[in-house]
Amino acid sequence: MPERFYITTAIDYVNGNPHLGHAYEKVLTDVLARHHRRRGESVFFLTGVDEHGIKVQQSAQKQGREPQEFCDEMAGRFESLYRRLNVSFDDFVRTTQPRHKTVVQRVLQKLYDDGEIYPDVYKGFYSTRQEQFLTEKDRVSGKFPESFGEVIELEEKVYFFRLAKYQDWLRGELEKNPDWIYPSFRTKEVLGALEAPIPDLCISRPKSRLAWGIPLPFDAEQVTYVWFDALINYISIIGYDGEKVGERWPAVHVIGKDIMVPAHAIYWPIMLKALKLPLPRLLLVHGWWTQNREKMSKSVGNVVDPLDLIESYGVDAFRYFVMREMALGYDADFSAEQFHLRYQGELGNTLGNLVNRAVSMITRYREGVVPSIKQEAITPADQSLRGDILAAVESYRSNMDKLQIHVAIMELWKGVARANQYVEESAPWKLAKDPALSGRLDVVLGELASGIYLLAGELEPILPGTVEKILLQLGGLPVLPGRSAPVWPSIPQGTRVGKAEPLFPRIELAAPQS
Repeated sequence: MPERFYITTAIDYVNGNPHLGHAYEKVLTDVLARHHRRRGESVFFLTGVDEHGIKVQQSAQKQGREPQEFCDEMAGRFESLYRRLNVSFDDFVRTTQPRHKTVVQRVLQKLYDDGEIYPDVYKGFYSTRQEQFLTEKDRVSGKFPESFGEVIELEEKVYFFRLAKYQDWLRGELEKNPDWIYPSFRTKEVLGALEAPIPDLCISRPKSRLAWGIPLPFDAEQVTYVWFDALINYISIIGYDGEKVGERWPAVHVIGKDIMVPAHAIYWPIMLKALKLPLPRLLLVHGWWTQNREKMSKSVGNVVDPLDLIESYGVDAFRYFVMREMALGYDADFSAEQFHLRYQGELGNTLGNLVNRAVSMITRYREGVVPSIKQEAITPADQSLRGDILAAVESYRSNMDKLQIHVAIMELWKGVARANQYVEESAPWKLAKDPALSGRLDVVLGELASGIYLLAGELEPILPGTVEKILLQLGGLPVLPGRSAPVWPSIPQGTRVGKAEPLFPRIELAAPQS
């Protein structure tokens, strides 16, 4: 039975339109899901949207609409973008779905019955923007930072989850297993947040103040705090019966660094501990996209719309750029000029040119049929090509397994560059002029087609649409599996190539501006 691999993204808050950060996270998770599928694993990939909370309620009210109607429209925008990005999710969760609400209430009831949730009166400050209660330690120079937006003083009956009692346990778990968070330096940030005592977590809001949420099963006048509700999606969709979770668990959670503390690295593991469930397999924390070293924000006006880039350059160019440009776990600066250069250089001139030349020469010199090769005709130059491309593939796979995706791509591109070098050194156009060298021309064209076929299989997680085009140009070949160690492929005798068409048409337009 194949090994199970369950991977999730953060679920996106529908209060605003999807942006570069949302698109990056979903492409990143898709690349990892496709990589594990190629290894023969049984992959389940979950993404979706978070639809509850006061900000959604307020946004709907401003438009004179019902919250559900507002959510339906916004959820459609997110799902549409991810489908357009060729994100191969297996399920798309919406927190307004009955299947999710049922499990949230099941979790709440169990924790309440076990004494992990209790009623109390909250008196203090509340940030409507962040949808969280604040303490004096949140003040800076005596004032609450602008990031909290409007801060109001409240006194109200609510329910609390016993977070504090598990603080020492969580600290011990992180100290024993610092690699539970990737990159591991993020673990130090969490441990830093756990140095001071953490308060219990308020997990409800009075329905009189917030109607748009999941009612508590033990108090119909209270609704669930949006973060407590949202985190449960990771188990609600794979099943939780009140005792055990679905067999796909545990998961790899892919999230941005801004929602690591406290939600994913403190609330969520403690919630699971209280439920007596295993911790996630890994918390994979990515950085932010910046522009001119500034965090993208609507107020600054430097937000990049992924749809603009897709419209200008295509889906796979976008996928390639965000995977190639960002070292996973760190911030990366977006540059329209850099995007354009990578498109024209690495995609167009290196990969696209290689495929176009190979297919064109097979069409011109061999009437479109990939030549068959006899092993005895292979020369040291051909063996060198094979060795270099196979080494590039092995290094690519190794770096993918280590989550060094940008390095993996650079390693694979060494194989692409080596194939281009082979073309120049072998000079098929010269061989074609001498009938006595016809056999050598067969070998060169056949080896070139095999090398491209091998590289295309590895490229599939990053450039799925482009790989489909490459394989069509190579005669409709299936994608090579990636379960075992890479070997040099042989293309079936009589395979006829398709029409040579540019994979990445040259774009003379100025790079799109944010």
